[in-house]
Amino acid sequence: MQKTVLTFVDDIYEDLELWYPKLRLAEAGYAVRLAAPGIGTFKGKHGYPAESDLLLRDARSTDFCGLLIPGGFMPDKFRRDSKVLSLTREFYEQGKLVASICHGGWIPISAKILKGKRATGSLGIKDDLENAGAIGVNEPVVVDANLISSRTPLDLAPFAKAMAEFLERR
Repeated sequence: MQKTVLTFVDDIYEDLELWYPKLRLAEAGYAVRLAAPGIGTFKGKHGYPAESDLLLRDARSTDFCGLLIPGGFMPDKFRRDSKVLSLTREFYEQGKLVASICHGGWIPISAKILKGKRATGSLGIKDDLENAGAIGVNEPVVVDANLISSRTPLDLAPFAKAMAEFLERR
C-alpha cells in the first residue's frame, strides 16, 4: 500500500491540526497530500499558509492509505461537498484510516459513517456526533476500528501517535 495520506485544506483550517499530524506522519515515513478545490495557498485560522498539491476533484481513495481531517471552519464548508463525503465513505468502507480532530468530525458526521461508533471531537460538535448515532466519548483520542478522533489541539500528541500506530499495523 502506498505510504501517502490525504488531507483536506481550504481557508480557515485549524493550523496546528493540519501541521502537527503532517509533520509527525512525515517522521514516520508517510507523505501527506493536501487536496483543495483549487491549487494554491490557503491560510489557516491563525494565518499559517498551506499549499494544496491536489485538486479535490482528482483525489481517489485508492491512491492513499488514510485520510486526515483537520478542524477549523474548513470542515463546515467541506461537509457540504459530495466529493468530500464520498471520499470519506470510501476510506471508511475500505478499512483505511479516517482520522478527524476537533470540528473535523463534521465531515464523518455528514458522510454518515459514525452510527454506533465511538468518537470524540470539539465540545462544539458533541450534539452533532450523538445526533449522527455516534457514542460520544470525552477522551483525548478515541480509536474505533479505522476511525480515529480527537478533541482539540491540546490532544495532538496522542492523536498523531494513534494515527502513526494505526498506519504501521497495516
